[in-house]
Amino acid sequence: MQEHTVEFLVDAPRAVVWNAFHPPVPPDAPSPRVIEYPGGRIEILFEGDEAGQGLVRICTFGVPKYLLSGGTATSWECVTEARVGEISRYTAVGKPLWSRAEGWHTLEDTTDGRTRLTFHETYHANNPLMRALFERRVHRFISGHNDTIYRSLLKRLGAIERA
Repeated sequence: MQEHTVEFLVDAPRAVVWNAFHPPVPPDAPSPRVIEYPGGRIEILFEGDEAGQGLVRICTFGVPKYLLSGGTATSWECVTEARVGEISRYTAVGKPLWSRAEGWHTLEDTTDGRTRLTFHETYHANNPLMRALFERRVHRFISGHNDTIYRSLLKRLGAIERA
């Protein structure tokens, strides 16, 4: 099993950071709702409660081309725990490695008025051979891409630094 944790300090209030990752759903939003971003796509099948708990989504994102999937992976995800402004936790099943992932991000106020965002994810390829050959490299690739997305989104809110 692979694990990855990253922390960012953001010059923005916790509520602003939360809303950047969990924007309110427009009243006229189609169902399913689709969010496109550089290198990926999120299709939200069910929005969950006001914090996003129960949200069900299909995510498409880049993976190394040597996996022979055209450089694309898909994960089916459910947000299993969420509290507005505090935490969002998900569980996912993905392919092409037929893997299981679990992750969360938390937000905390700092003493200097910034927000600390911590993202943690575990990744486990089910097949022992695929795990030995690809799990570490694929997770490193996905984690690097996730870090870039987090950094890009957070930069829009204020100055950031990796903690």
